[in-house]
Order: sequence, then C-alpha cells, then structure tokens
Amino acid sequence: MKVGVYLSDRVPVVGGGYTIENDIFQCLLDIAKESHHHFIIFSNQGTDILANHSKPSNLEFVQYHRSFSDKLVSILSTEQPRFYKLLKQFNRLESLVSNTGVEIIWFVGQNFIPIDLPYITVIWDLQHRLQPWFPEVSANGEWLARERIFTYMLQRSTVIIAGNEVGKKEIERFYQVPSERIKLLPHPTPKVVLDAPPDRDKKILTKYNIPENYLFYPAQFWSHKNHAGLLLAVKFLRDNYDLIFPVVFVGSDQGNLQYIKQLTVKLDLSKQVHFLGFVSQEDLINLYRNAFALTYLTFFGPENLPPLEAFALGCPVVASKVSGSEEQLGDAALLVDPKDERQIALAIRSLYENSEFRNTLIQRGLARTSKWTGYDYIRGLLSILDELEPFIRCWSA
Repeated sequence: MKVGVYLSDRVPVVGGGYTIENDIFQCLLDIAKESHHHFIIFSNQGTDILANHSKPSNLEFVQYHRSFSDKLVSILSTEQPRFYKLLKQFNRLESLVSNTGVEIIWFVGQNFIPIDLPYITVIWDLQHRLQPWFPEVSANGEWLARERIFTYMLQRSTVIIAGNEVGKKEIERFYQVPSERIKLLPHPTPKVVLDAPPDRDKKILTKYNIPENYLFYPAQFWSHKNHAGLLLAVKFLRDNYDLIFPVVFVGSDQGNLQYIKQLTVKLDLSKQVHFLGFVSQEDLINLYRNAFALTYLTFFGPENLPPLEAFALGCPVVASKVSGSEEQLGDAALLVDPKDERQIALAIRSLYENSEFRNTLIQRGLARTSKWTGYDYIRGLLSILDELEPFIRCWSA
C-alpha cells in the first residue's frame, strides 16, 4: 500500500509531544525497509528531517506546511460536515494525498486534519472529558474545540492507537468506538535516552548553578502538571523533618509559570527552587542523571513520557497514581496521590532514608526501559497496516 505519514509542526520546545513523534519517525526511517509498503512523508521539514539517516528506497517526502487557511478549512469541515464535499477542494493535504496515490494516512501524533480517506489516529489523552475543570482543556472554547475534533476524528477513524487498556476503555466509553478498531501501542522509551552516554556529567550543576541531590520535574507549566503539589511537599519535608531538598523545574511556560513563582515566594522556598526554563536534550539527559529523583506529579494520564526517560537514565521515579499509571509504570515507580502533599513528601523521604529501596527502583526502571522501544512501536504499526491491506485493496485510491 501507499501509506501517508503525517508529521505535525511540533518543535522541541513543545516537550513530550515532539519527543514521541520524532522518536517514532526516526525508528521508522531505520526499519521501513522491513515493510513492503511505500511511505510518503508529509512534513514541513522535507528531507531535512532525515538528519543523519539515509533515505530508505520505499520512502519519499512531500513538503507540507499547515497554513492558516488549512486550519480554517479543518474547523469548517468539522463544524459543518454537510459542506465537506465543497470544502475538500480547498484542503491542500487532501489534494497532496490524491496526487501521490496515498491509500491510507497515519497521523503520527495527536494532530488531525479532516480527510476523505482511511486514516490511523493516535489518542494520548481525553482529559477534557475526565477533568474538564483544568483551564488548558476547557477555557476559551478549548473544551468545545477538543470535543468537536475528537468526535469527528475518532468515530470515522479506521484504527485508533491507544497507549494502554485504560486509554482504550476511555475511547470506548466517551465515543462509542468498537473495541476492535482500537489497537494498543504504548509510549516507547525514546531512543535518545536509550543511546545516551552512561557517564554522569556533573558539569551540568555548575552550568546552571544548582546543588546536588535535587528533585527534578521536567514539565511545561500547565496547571495540571501540579508543580504546586511538589512545592507543598517540599515545604512539608522542611517544616516537619528538617529535610531541605532543592527542586529543579525545567520546561516552557504555558501560562502558569508566574503563579508557581509567586507560590514559591509565598511558601518561602525561593532559595530551594530553581527555574531553568527550556533546556536542550543533552542538558535534559544530564539533569536526569544527576537528580536525586524524578518527581512527576501530574493529574493527567493514562501515559506520561518523563518516567520512561528517567528509567532509562538511572533516575528513581516518584509519580502520580493516576488512571493508567500502574499499567504503564508497574512497580518501577513509587506511585503517590498527587492531591496529597504529605504522601508525596513521605515518598521522597522514604527514598532518602532507604538507599537500598532507591537503588531497587533504579534497577526496576532500567529493566523496564527495554521492554518497549520505538522499534517495537513501528513494528506494531506495520502489523496494523498489514491487517488493513485486504480491505484497502478493494477499491482504487
């Protein structure tokens, strides 16, 4: 089959979404030759995205940048589906897939463009349905926008990729999709951390003027990331156990950074908390390696990427016990109620007082990292394409 592969315009500052998409694509480049399918990549980067890879013979690139007019057509298509036949002539992606003979298109990340063709989509979360009180999934029309696009996208999708059984059940529950059309391909451990040098470079401490034994939280400043919960836990440790843990936050601002900085001052934690902003991938790896622990206290599931990165880099993990976390992380992370700062604090203290337990978590994490990689993800995707081929060959593209 001719398979379209749509890559979004995500950039590194976006965080985990970019990391996942890029990792999966790089693994596709490595093993596309194992498949008899022909892949046509739609990307605004063109062949620049190859980086140091050679181009497989069964893969080609088509330059595509999603313009404002494309976005407008997408909105109108989902708002007024009866006008889709008229609007599709203005859909540039529709024209490109038609001209290249694409028979099915795979949206690699959680980005979708309405298209009159069989397609494969991925769903990372449906938190606007589960926790609509968070402003990033509800305010300024965001809830309505998400609901409109997910309803349109999921109910027509040929195959939906979910990360675990919890995610699959949420899709079934909220959008009445038959379970047979939902396939499980979990977040892979990124190749960039699996291939990282094993050395712990302490120069990172000097570069950012941070102390040793810090709690590390790499997350954009969205309210659901619960930076506030970690601050309250750190204050609890200081006030009740005289334990002074430095905190290192990295990630770009998504509207909540100023509030977290004000809360840091209010809790008298300014000397303990370090805001580094967005950092390079190399620095991120070294920050993981030198941390006392990753404290990933989000309210959102059912999957999260940073715990997998921490596992691969020998950093013990304290993570939120949210829907899907036990399935994803197993016993390799210390799971806590993100609403309870005392429970978070006591989990951190348990690692401090029991170095043997901390080392056990590190070993469990390292063992878990190799169980599912980007190559496993791609081979799972290729298997899905093989399953669909007997249907797709029944008509002309």
